[in-house]
Amino acid sequence: MNTTRKIAATFKTKDTIEGAGVRLRRGFSNTEAAQFDPFLLFDDFSSTVPEHYQAGFPWHPHRGMETVTYILDGAVRHKDSLGNEGVIESGAVQWMTAGSVIIHEEMPEGVHGIRGFQLWVNLPKKDKMTDPKYTDLKGKILPEVTLAPLAHARVISKNPLYMDITLEANGEVAVPVAEGHTVFAYVIEGALGVGETRYASGTILLFERTGESVAFHAGTFGARLLLIGGAPLNEPIAWRGPIVMNTDEELREAFRDLQEGTFIRTR
Repeated sequence: MNTTRKIAATFKTKDTIEGAGVRLRRGFSNTEAAQFDPFLLFDDFSSTVPEHYQAGFPWHPHRGMETVTYILDGAVRHKDSLGNEGVIESGAVQWMTAGSVIIHEEMPEGVHGIRGFQLWVNLPKKDKMTDPKYTDLKGKILPEVTLAPLAHARVISKNPLYMDITLEANGEVAVPVAEGHTVFAYVIEGALGVGETRYASGTILLFERTGESVAFHAGTFGARLLLIGGAPLNEPIAWRGPIVMNTDEELREAFRDLQEGTFIRTR
């Protein structure tokens, strides 16, 4: 018998400033990371005010985790210490596995506003020092699927799960999810209904880990959400800034590498 998950907790995004002065809305971070395992952080950096985002995120290191950047509108130019560079454009996704080493910068561009999100995904201990890599997905190649008569989605990833779901007016949908996986939704637009309760944009819904599906419905104006899920790692987290390891000694080693100029390495 298919069981629908209940909501375990809700979170409203909070205004914060990151990088060289980017104003964004944070859904969760280190304080809540245990609840969202394997996910570490979720930011919404959408803005119609260029001064809120154009300062960008200048050169900074990463180790032990992945970043997933999804751009709905606008563009982000990126480059790194390995010589990679490019532009993440409207409708595209960049999945960056930092592994053992990345020093990079991410610079939002344009004067007509931007809509985008960044998710941090923890790497298991066995993969934290893997070689870095990028997966770039252009918007035109992201598969679009019909979930229900008034519900459709862009599928960014199946494992872990990452979907951009649109519910038309009065639409409803039940999406299968893996038993035991962490699953959360972020309301982008409209009022999203779960059971008898409606949730406004800027809300994160964290679901219980038992149950085989999550169900949503929309009112007369429809709704749009991100649905994200993955298997918990159940490993210790040692986290400081953009570096996420398993022990304090591994953190100290990472920052020694930065100070001594030996951070850039492969296995």
